[in-house]
Amino acid sequence: MTSEKKFNRLKDRLKKMDRVIIAFSGGVDSAFLLKAASLSGLSEILAVTGSSESLSREELSFAEKFAGSLNIKHRTIVTEELRDMNYANNPPNRCYYCKKELFRKLKNIAVKENFPFVIDGTNADDARDWRPGRRASKEENVQSPLLDAGLIKKEIREVSRALGLSTWNKPATPCLSSRFPYGQKITAEALDNVGKAETFIRKFGVTELRVRNHSETARIEILPGEFPILMEDSARKEIIGFLKSLGFKYIALDLQGFRSGSSNEMLSNENLKDSTN
Repeated sequence: MTSEKKFNRLKDRLKKMDRVIIAFSGGVDSAFLLKAASLSGLSEILAVTGSSESLSREELSFAEKFAGSLNIKHRTIVTEELRDMNYANNPPNRCYYCKKELFRKLKNIAVKENFPFVIDGTNADDARDWRPGRRASKEENVQSPLLDAGLIKKEIREVSRALGLSTWNKPATPCLSSRFPYGQKITAEALDNVGKAETFIRKFGVTELRVRNHSETARIEILPGEFPILMEDSARKEIIGFLKSLGFKYIALDLQGFRSGSSNEMLSNENLKDSTN
């Protein structure tokens, strides 16, 4: 099936839902879903973004502006996943507890305001990946129209580009908690430091970036072709000085380069069994 046919199937599905709450992070998938909903003739759409220490201020601001550009009602709610030690202790299924917190609050809004559906931006590729949050969506009956339509990430980017969405080539922006190795406790201060470090380094012009927090060590992942940007003497010294001011003692550039989900490299097959259960 072509991406155009899948997109039409998505819009038909959304139109039948009529009134929806969309879990809106501002990423490629949820932005595409929001645009599709705006084109589908629904009677009411409410985009809701969960704000916590694990969401960078830049991403929250982007979500607010994007929803506004589509003239869609947007609401920010506070999520408190960091208070849950099941989350803060950072087990391999950490995302389950985060999504559970978010989806519970979205379902409460849906019940109070008479929205029959809560939907998210899970796509068809996600169903084949390590996604502990899928269990939470099933438990809270959150629907995934992109997945149901069979849309994969590549198709979502292609159609987003055709629709003129600025997000069509936006880099993946997982929550800041993904920067910590499993088993290393996550704190509000550590999340803030990672966010500050990435904001500072981005100003040098790198396109893909993760600052992985290994307690005293900051491990920087960027595309190998962009290594020279950070290795230029003045940039290197500025980055070292700033990251040390945040409390890191060692600043390392990962020679393997940027790779999405590199924290999952340490997981065994046993850990992965919980991905959708």
